[in-house]
Amino acid sequence: MSLALITGASSGIGLELAKVLAREKHDLILVARTKEKLEDLARELEKSCAVQCQVIASDLSRHGSARELYDETKKLNLSPTVLINNAGFGDVGDFVEASESKIEKMLTLNMETLTLLTRLYAADMLKNRSGRILNVASTAAFQPGPYMAVYYATKAYVLSFTEALAEELKGKGVTATALCPGPVLTGFQSAANLASNARMFKTPAILPAAKVAEIGYDAMKRGCPVAVAGTVNRLMAFSTRLAPRRITAKLAGRLNRS
Repeated sequence: MSLALITGASSGIGLELAKVLAREKHDLILVARTKEKLEDLARELEKSCAVQCQVIASDLSRHGSARELYDETKKLNLSPTVLINNAGFGDVGDFVEASESKIEKMLTLNMETLTLLTRLYAADMLKNRSGRILNVASTAAFQPGPYMAVYYATKAYVLSFTEALAEELKGKGVTATALCPGPVLTGFQSAANLASNARMFKTPAILPAAKVAEIGYDAMKRGCPVAVAGTVNRLMAFSTRLAPRRITAKLAGRLNRS
């Protein structure tokens, strides 16, 4: 049975991905900060899907946490064949007024930890010529995002990094996929100081987290380098490539500021 490691598994898209993988008979390593939520999820999935779940509580926004997590799985003799880097958060507001600590944690979690976990586990996968990597980016990756400048930039990094890695891995038995959802009603809003009634959450691009998880799993299974979740989001992502970036930045700024 395949073993999948999922970060940010206690809520939102990560939780729904855990459900999908358990349904598809993957054993799971569930990682997030809140141990109690992970344990509740593990019991639910073990009972309903007859899989085994290992819970690891970790704050992945800390420098060095990627290596700690990797070493912990090695100590437990666990070797994931699927890695899902889902953990991440954003923030809304003027960049110069943002918390320095929050910016540093966002950069660490959204980019550094994701990159290093990918490096560590991909090396193991390549030895066995078998593995799947899913990095959760965002449709924010396709344009600049005033008032969420750092978050948009981190997701642009995730998209670029994953596309490059996918090309490097071709023909080696391991694939990398970037999942790019649009706005999804999850715990992300509270972490980013966004109201659930903000303008960006009143568009036809909204998809439930469960649907995004299904799209991501299917794309990962097929080895697609990039999967934009939803028809409307795909059209929007494509349109940003045609419009001048100063225009897309202005539109995104209006949306985020609202």
